[in-house]
Amino acid sequence: MTGSHKSKTITRRRALAVTGGTVAAGGLAVAGYQAAFADETTSTAEATATASTTSTADACMTLMSSVTEGPYYLDGALVRKDITEGKSGVPLTLRLTVVDATDGCTPVPGAAVEIWHCDAWGYYSGYTTANPGGSAPAESEDGSTADDATYLRGYQIANANGVVKFETIFPGWYTPRTCHIHVKVHTGGEKEDGTYEGGKVNYTGQFFFDDEIAQQVFTLEPYSRHTGSYTTLDDDMVYDGGGAAGGLLTLEAVKKANPARGYKGFLTLGIDPDAENTGAGSGSGSGGGEGGTPPSGEPPTDAPTDSATAAESAS
Repeated sequence: MTGSHKSKTITRRRALAVTGGTVAAGGLAVAGYQAAFADETTSTAEATATASTTSTADACMTLMSSVTEGPYYLDGALVRKDITEGKSGVPLTLRLTVVDATDGCTPVPGAAVEIWHCDAWGYYSGYTTANPGGSAPAESEDGSTADDATYLRGYQIANANGVVKFETIFPGWYTPRTCHIHVKVHTGGEKEDGTYEGGKVNYTGQFFFDDEIAQQVFTLEPYSRHTGSYTTLDDDMVYDGGGAAGGLLTLEAVKKANPARGYKGFLTLGIDPDAENTGAGSGSGSGGGEGGTPPSGEPPTDAPTDSATAAESAS
């Protein structure tokens, strides 16, 4: 646990409960997984998440404000389901459902969900010289052939049920943040040459992981080679303590007795398709767009040309 976070000055965000389709501009509902897979058997985690978030027929969603995109955003991510590029780590399957919180939580087919996160040692593609804090091997030591400007980044386009699915790895951590995944939801654009173009960003936010599960994963290879003080959810400057409404994923182990086999993560994202929130430069704290001292380092010279601008705008 990183004790320095006790003195942070960021104000905790409060989730806004809404019913009947009332929504705050730029808001996100993150209220667990709603069953939307006709081709898959509903798991215990899915059923529990669904029951807990649809207990009343007229309830819509619990909304939270957009949060910072952080210092590691890059434009030009590829449209693809598998974003690992050979990066090693505990497998993670994300199943996300995008709904319109202004229209009775109906699915939003065609919404583009973009995610990005660090590797097992805390490094981000496009910023592989940045120091993740603690003691970690150099990013190049992982032996993968991943493109250092694109790994662990990608888009998926929502199907008729508003559902997207990603195959990735459980993220590692970096100082001063807890384990997390960044997300943007876009509408109105189009898929072109393997990327998503145009439209607007309706929401920018982050997903979080249960501390007990995360710290169990971090005892495994290759995560265990990154040592130091891990920031728990209670001490994170972005997570607001709101559970699923604050972005906490519902996680289900592929094999309970063997965490190395991987996890499935579920969340429902309720957006306002008329709102716009890029998250660039937002958030509180002193540096990095995420509070506290940002990891040091600069993007490599061959990173996408917008990367330096994105980093500057978020710092």
